[in-house]
Amino acid sequence: MVKIVVIGGGAAGFWGAIACAEAYSQTRITILEASGQLLSKVRISGGGRCNVTHACFEPSELVGNYPRGSKALRGAFSRFQPQDTVQWFRAHGVSLKTEADGRMFPKTNDSETIIACLQRTAQNLGIQVRTGMFVTHIKHEGQFTVGCKSGEKLRCDRILLATGSHPLGYRLAQQLGHTLVSPVPSLFTFKIKDPRLQGLAGIAVDPVQLRLTVNDQKFDQQGPLLVTHWGLSGPAVLKLSAWGARAFHQHRYQGELTVNWVPHSSYEDLRQQLGQTRTAVAKRAIANHCPVDLPQRLWQKLIAAAGISPQQRWADLSKTHLRSLLQELTQGKFHVLGKGVFKDEFVTCGGVDLKQINFKTMESRCCPGLYFAGEVIDIDGITGGFNFQNAWTTAWLAAQAMGQPE
Repeated sequence: MVKIVVIGGGAAGFWGAIACAEAYSQTRITILEASGQLLSKVRISGGGRCNVTHACFEPSELVGNYPRGSKALRGAFSRFQPQDTVQWFRAHGVSLKTEADGRMFPKTNDSETIIACLQRTAQNLGIQVRTGMFVTHIKHEGQFTVGCKSGEKLRCDRILLATGSHPLGYRLAQQLGHTLVSPVPSLFTFKIKDPRLQGLAGIAVDPVQLRLTVNDQKFDQQGPLLVTHWGLSGPAVLKLSAWGARAFHQHRYQGELTVNWVPHSSYEDLRQQLGQTRTAVAKRAIANHCPVDLPQRLWQKLIAAAGISPQQRWADLSKTHLRSLLQELTQGKFHVLGKGVFKDEFVTCGGVDLKQINFKTMESRCCPGLYFAGEVIDIDGITGGFNFQNAWTTAWLAAQAMGQPE
């Protein structure tokens, strides 16, 4: 009988425990969760619908969605990838659906479906789940001794550390000889105060082309953009925040954002289009006739920023104003003042150094019998179900190894 303690009652912890119990019946597995709530990120993911994974079934393409950890995950995804996640849930009574952008959700559109499935499966497999078990230390002397704040001590043969981005997991990893890549936030919105965005909260544009410049580093992204009360959000901004997370942190979340509101048109094509509009609707007010695919209120803000009065007619558009308008449409500059938060779906860039983990088994290279899964390690994905897939894959790999008999 192999005794296993899983520290962390989130997605990676449950998945690792379940996959291990399904592969090895001669295991006794206990999940320890510090808080009173299990699977909390699963509950809030995707606005309460749970973005389980992403419909990207080619490992070489899938790894391109991980700003950190893509090389380590290449082999891992060849063994367990989104298609395997979909099949596992289907076999356990949960059907997933794919949305237009590739995100996958339960057909019920309710994260409780995923939570109920994981908890029911764990219970049926005889996995013990204990909440309010705050682990303070781990000793490794042949066997492991897991010490809890309550004074209780548990002995086991192997441990799966699946604490997400909670500082507890980082402390425990360091206790056992691991080094950390300094954790910093990823997946966040941009705080911007600019008259061009005032009064536009809720307006979305899809797609836009973004370039973030932080000091001398540049990051590019294209996709949907959402104007908020505090600045800018939406998938394009969140992806930028992930790729630029470390540089942004180093420069106190200050940077310059260049927005191309009409990326499907070249500068020259757009210049000709505006010139043709000037002839075709010469008597109309520029503010009332938008020749590009943009919300009317945003168009009016951009022409004001270009120095064009609301009453000015197309016939009176000067070459100077035309250049200014083209600049606003294709290269609008916005100063990023700081980071906002992306709901409660907080993701961290950083964690246990990948060099200290064997990615065939997810076992520590520093402490035999200790395994890792999920966000506690230095892997993070962009928004869209990729962080959960990292949890499912690394936990599954750990499960195949940690349940093996002595």
